[in-house]
Amino acid sequence: MTPEEFNEKLNEIQKKKCESAILEIKAAAKGCPKRLYDTLSAFSNQDDGGVIVFGVDEEAGYLEQGVYDAQDLQKKINEQCLQMEPVVRPLITVVQRGGKNFVAAEIPGMDIAERPCYYKGQGRVRGSYVRVGDSDEPMTEYEVYSYEAFRKKYQDDIRAVQRATPAMLDAAKVDSYIALLKEGKPNLANMADSEIKELMSITRTEAVTLNACILFCPYPQAFFPQLCITAVAIPGREMGEVNDRGARFTDNRRIEGSIPQMLDGALLFMKRNMKKMTIINAKTGLREDRTEYPITAVREAVLNALVHRDYSIHTEGMPIQIRMFEDRLEIRSPGGIYGRLRVNQLGKVQPDTRNPVLAAALEVLGVTENRYSGIPTMRRELCEYGLQEPEFTDNRNEFCVCFYNEKGGETEQIPNEIQEPERDLVLFCRTPRSRKEICNYLELSSSAYAMKKHVQPLIDAGVIHMTIPEKPKSAKQMYYSVPKNI
Repeated sequence: MTPEEFNEKLNEIQKKKCESAILEIKAAAKGCPKRLYDTLSAFSNQDDGGVIVFGVDEEAGYLEQGVYDAQDLQKKINEQCLQMEPVVRPLITVVQRGGKNFVAAEIPGMDIAERPCYYKGQGRVRGSYVRVGDSDEPMTEYEVYSYEAFRKKYQDDIRAVQRATPAMLDAAKVDSYIALLKEGKPNLANMADSEIKELMSITRTEAVTLNACILFCPYPQAFFPQLCITAVAIPGREMGEVNDRGARFTDNRRIEGSIPQMLDGALLFMKRNMKKMTIINAKTGLREDRTEYPITAVREAVLNALVHRDYSIHTEGMPIQIRMFEDRLEIRSPGGIYGRLRVNQLGKVQPDTRNPVLAAALEVLGVTENRYSGIPTMRRELCEYGLQEPEFTDNRNEFCVCFYNEKGGETEQIPNEIQEPERDLVLFCRTPRSRKEICNYLELSSSAYAMKKHVQPLIDAGVIHMTIPEKPKSAKQMYYSVPKNI
């Protein structure tokens, strides 16, 4: 950070008078704050890192008091950074303003393979933090585990199921699967079936794997009651709304069985609860029935949830959830996005696979292609239906896919002269977005540059709008590409 950028940051603090996901404010007029560990951990554990500004007293109305001793403060900051694992390497800037010294410590985000960064004095589980809004929150045990699982490449899909035995599997289905495995593989075909079962993770030292249990066991929920799908149809737009008879759900099902059976059951539930309409096919001129959402897109979303959910012991008590609202369909699966992938890269970058053995087995069984085509297929199918693009949300312990049943049509409104990446940005802004969200989506470090280079030209073209047009520089400003009905 240059001195000019630091001064601008101080001006921004006085203007907004608040912290953020990447900004922490500390008073340091009487000494160095004793507990920086939480913030050092939280900033290190997010991609964008963050900045700690010393010398502004939040409790005194963001009064610029300056720091007690800039030299000693830098030393004390570094001492605390050395107490982190891995060690944090801050970039420190000092500026003088009104005869007072101010210090900024930029904390870089650590590579995901090095996370979680934690305070050694409390240990990995108790000393790891994550930034939520402007607060440093302790990581859950699962969040800590998820980083370790990626770093060490744990394969929870082939962990042994303690109570299950090979005799509890459907022998005909296992034999059929092994026959499919042997096709076109002469070396594999020459092996004994017992060896193939071990090699292909149907068993591990004769114990049944989770992968085999949820594919070939007649009733996997005997071992994992919550590895199922709960599906509800809701008579409104929010959970808790009731219909004229006082019912919270117009349909409520628990869908169990193997993965192929749960996939079929989920599709049956959603078809039963989707609105139907009759349209005239523009190509054939014939009348035809059409479901509320394209079935191909819905199938891909459910299949992705079943294949890519987290199957670790930390989430085995959490079912996949299907929620059908009046205006949208939500499919929620336990576990956030796996590995380095981010929401804005979905469908564009080949991801790490959380459950590689399960995904490969479903490919052999013909249930999925396993070619990372699911999300592009969802987008294409919804576009052909004239609906909005699917909305993907990566929460702390959950991933959600949302389809809206309201017409989109925004693609046709984008002028032809607008090219990538602005074209994708217009689609991204179908949901109102903040400057920070846009900056992250474009993978830029400067929100000012993102606004000037990418957003302002679209505002000038009338393609993107502001939620508070009378106050263009408002800290609460959001940008959207479809006028909101307020």
